[in-house]
Amino acid sequence: MPSGRHRVGADVQTRRRRIRLNLSLTAIAVATVIAGGAVLVFGQAQGSCSDRDPVLVGVAAAVDIAPTAMEAAERFNRSGTAVDGRCVLVQVTEQPPATVLRTLIGDAAGMPGGRPDGWISDSSAWIRLARKREAADLAGTETVVASSPLVFATRRSLARRFAVGGTGMDWRMVFPPTTRGRITPTEDEPDVVRVPDPSLAGAGIATVAAARDVVGTGAEADRELTAFVRWAQAGAAPDYRSMLTAVDDRSFWKRPVVIVPEQAVWEHNRRPSDDPVVALHPREGTVNLDYPYVVTAADGARASGSRAFEAWLRSPETQEAARRAGFRSADGALEPYSPGPEIPTAPPSTRPSILPARIDEALEAWSRLAPPTNVLVLADAGKHMAEPIAGDRGRTRFTVALEAARLGLRLFPDSTHMGMWEFSSVKGDDQRERVRIGPIVEPDGGQVTRRGLLTELTRTLRADPGAPSALYDSVLAGFREVTDAYDGRMNNTLLVITAGKDDGKGVSGAELVRRLREEWDAERPVQIVVLAFGADLDRGTLAQVASVTNGSLHVAREPGEIIDVFLSALARRLCHPTCREPA
Repeated sequence: MPSGRHRVGADVQTRRRRIRLNLSLTAIAVATVIAGGAVLVFGQAQGSCSDRDPVLVGVAAAVDIAPTAMEAAERFNRSGTAVDGRCVLVQVTEQPPATVLRTLIGDAAGMPGGRPDGWISDSSAWIRLARKREAADLAGTETVVASSPLVFATRRSLARRFAVGGTGMDWRMVFPPTTRGRITPTEDEPDVVRVPDPSLAGAGIATVAAARDVVGTGAEADRELTAFVRWAQAGAAPDYRSMLTAVDDRSFWKRPVVIVPEQAVWEHNRRPSDDPVVALHPREGTVNLDYPYVVTAADGARASGSRAFEAWLRSPETQEAARRAGFRSADGALEPYSPGPEIPTAPPSTRPSILPARIDEALEAWSRLAPPTNVLVLADAGKHMAEPIAGDRGRTRFTVALEAARLGLRLFPDSTHMGMWEFSSVKGDDQRERVRIGPIVEPDGGQVTRRGLLTELTRTLRADPGAPSALYDSVLAGFREVTDAYDGRMNNTLLVITAGKDDGKGVSGAELVRRLREEWDAERPVQIVVLAFGADLDRGTLAQVASVTNGSLHVAREPGEIIDVFLSALARRLCHPTCREPA
C-alpha cells in the first residue's frame, strides 16, 4: 500500500514562523514524515488557544479514507480546538490497517513512526481483532466515519456480456469452478474473480465472511471454504487500486471481475474511459464496509485531542466531505455525490446473517488456511496403483490420482514451495526425485517453473505394474526430506498419494511409526497427510503414521472423491489441533 501521500495546509510556513514548537516535538514530526510517510496537516487556528505548546495528535487512516481524513484535519486544525488551553493539531498518516494493528499489539513490524493516537480502519473487524489481542489503551467505543458496500466490479462491456449470458453476480463466483463441477469457467462466466488480500484489506475480510456464510458449516462446507481460500490466494491483491487497474488490462485475464468497495469504483472512474468500470451488487446481499475511528492514545492530553477529533468526524460537514469522496453516509442511507451511471444510487440489500461474529470467524479461518505450504508430494508408482479402475477402461488408480493432483495443483498459490518424488522398488531404487522442493513459481534448473514441471508430470508419469511398493521406506525418507527443508513461516507437509500397501522389502509399519515418533520435532513440526486410493489399504499403520505427526489419513474409493479428500486434508487446518479423525 502506498504510504507517501502528502497534503500540507497552505499556511504551513506562516504557522511554523508563528508557533515555536519545542525541539523534541519537531524532531518527532520530521522523523515520522521520513520513516512512515506521514501526512502533516496544519492550519491557522482561529480560536484563542495557546499555540506555543500544541497537542500534536497522530492519526493513522486506511488508504481509501485517508484523503477525507486529511481534509477533515485541515478544517479541525483551523478551528482552534483546545485541550487545557493548548491548541490541538492533527497529523494524518496513510497506513494499511494490518500495519496499525501490529503497532498497537506491540509487534516490531509495525509503523516506523510509532503508535498513533487515533485510527481509522476500513472495517470494525480490525478493531475487534486488536481488542482480542489485548492492544493497550484502545478506547471501548468507536465512531463510524463513512461506509461503502462491497461490489463486484468489471468493465461495462463485460457486465453487458454477463447479463446477456444470464450470469448474475453472486458470492458463489468467488469459489473455484471445481466446486461447480467443472475445471474451467464457461464463456459466460468471469475467468477470474479477484479478492483483496484479507490479511491487508477489510474488503478481503468481508469477502471471506460472505464465502463462509454462503457455504454454511460442516465437513463439506469446510472443504468448499478451503477451496475458496486456496483459489483466492492465487489472485489476491494488496490494494483496490491495482485490482481495478488490472480490470482495464486485457493482456492476461479476458473476463475479470474484482471485489472492491464501491468507493474504489467511484475513485477509479474519475479518469475518463470508453469502457468504464461498473459496480454490480451480489444478488444474495452484500456486506457494508464501515470506516470506524477509535482513540488509541495512552497520553492524557493526546487522548483528549484524539477524542476531540473523533467528535469532529461526526459533524455533518465531514459526512458531506465523505460523500463527495465517493463514500456513502455513515449509516449507508445516502449515496455518494456524483456517482455516475456506473454506480447504483439505491442502497444495496445487505446479507443479514453476516454479523460481526461471522466476520471474526471468517478472519480466523483465513488465518488458519492461508499460510503458505512447504510440501513434498510423494506419489506411489508401484503395482497397486497400476491396477485398472473397474468400469473405467484405460485408466488406472495412478492416472486418476494424478488427474486429481493436477486439479489440486491449481489450488496452491504462488507462495507455495513444492517438490515431487515418485516411489516403487525398481532395481533397488525406491525413491526418484522428479522436482526438488522449492518455490513453485521458480524453475528447478532449466527454464520451466516447478508448477509447469509438476503439471506436466501429472500427465506423463505412469505406475509400473511389475514394481513392488516401497511405501514405508519412502514415507520415512520423504519425512526426513521435508524436515531438512523445514521453513518456519510455512505449513510443512509430506503429502502421500498411495494405494496404501507396502510389499515388505524395507522397514515394517511398526518400525516406521516408532522412528517417526522419535524424529518428529514439536519445534519443527512436519505433518504427514495420506491420500489413499482404494479399499485394500493398511489403514491401521497409515492412521498411526498420520497421528504421530498431527497429520491425517483420507481414503477415496471412487475417482471423483479424490479432490474432495484432498480438500478435506487441507481443511483440517480449521480445527487443528482438536480435529476428530476423518471418517
